[in-house]
Amino acid sequence: MSEAKRTLAEEIARAAIAFQRACTGRTPESASVLLGEKTLVVTLHEALSPAEKELSRTSEGAARVQEYHRQLFHDSSAALHDKFRKILGVEIRESAVDVGPESGRVVETFSTGDLVQVFRFSSPVAAEAWSSTKTFKAPPPN
Repeated sequence: MSEAKRTLAEEIARAAIAFQRACTGRTPESASVLLGEKTLVVTLHEALSPAEKELSRTSEGAARVQEYHRQLFHDSSAALHDKFRKILGVEIRESAVDVGPESGRVVETFSTGDLVQVFRFSSPVAAEAWSSTKTFKAPPPN
């Protein structure tokens, strides 16, 4: 697909997948994106390694994996913020990452391997600029 034909959602998904690959060496299976006026939610599906999933079976292990990904995201997310700013034309005010629980509820244990990233913008993104909320498969590694 040519760059001109990609939706903003696909551009965001591709950037998030590439960021995760660069940070961890692991390519998520896919990414889902959702935009609401000043909030962007990116879910990276199957982003955890088998070892992280196994460790996440206990509450203590899950907390360690969660903290690791929070710290990794905190330390390296400036490049992702810049990429999103270029794609959407708005500044990222704040962001956070969490590892999703298997049940979809906020609980201490998880093992699905999904990562959820939330971004707050400094100003709204025009609704007409956003055209998709579907899931995008990760491209094969180069």
